Amino acid sequence: MAIKIYIDQGHNPINPNAGAEAFGLREQDLVYEIGIRLAELLRANGNFEVMLSRPTAETQLGTSNISSLAARVNQANDWGANYFISLHANASTITSASGSEGYAYSNTSQGYYLGEHILQGLNRATGLPNRGMYVRPGLYVLRRTNMPAVLIELGFITNFGDATLMKTRPDLFAQGIYNGILQYFGLR
Repeated sequence: MAIKIYIDQGHNPINPNAGAEAFGLREQDLVYEIGIRLAELLRANGNFEVMLSRPTAETQLGTSNISSLAARVNQANDWGANYFISLHANASTITSASGSEGYAYSNTSQGYYLGEHILQGLNRATGLPNRGMYVRPGLYVLRRTNMPAVLIELGFITNFGDATLMKTRPDLFAQGIYNGILQYFGLR
């Protein structure tokens, strides 16, 4: 039986719930592309079924921040996903801040363990620092999903190097996440 993974490309193409912006790049565009490439890798594997929150770049979910988040969670819950992975780009006023980090509902959840593997895969594929996993039970997509969930901040859109890498090499981020997923499931 295939493992059902819901990939949430964080944020909408336009408000409500649009993402961070820096250096002429938009978070929602970067994570859209990385999510599409990740879905292709997972589908080609044969062990996975995939649903994307944004199957097209124009897909708009909800009419407010809350309804946008609810649409993603409800879609994953209704589909019966086994795992929920939300992709984001981080932002900071400290422009030297760099690297990938993840959030899970608790440090004993499978989402937390999956996130640790994804962060290791991202570090190996991109060379960006692994900033570790954190517990954030207040995040809607972690609190309201019926399955293990992880939110991954791929890199900092406010860091020129991270942002450029996400824009020019989305394949590295998709491959890193994919490698981490395979490692988590013992398929590698």
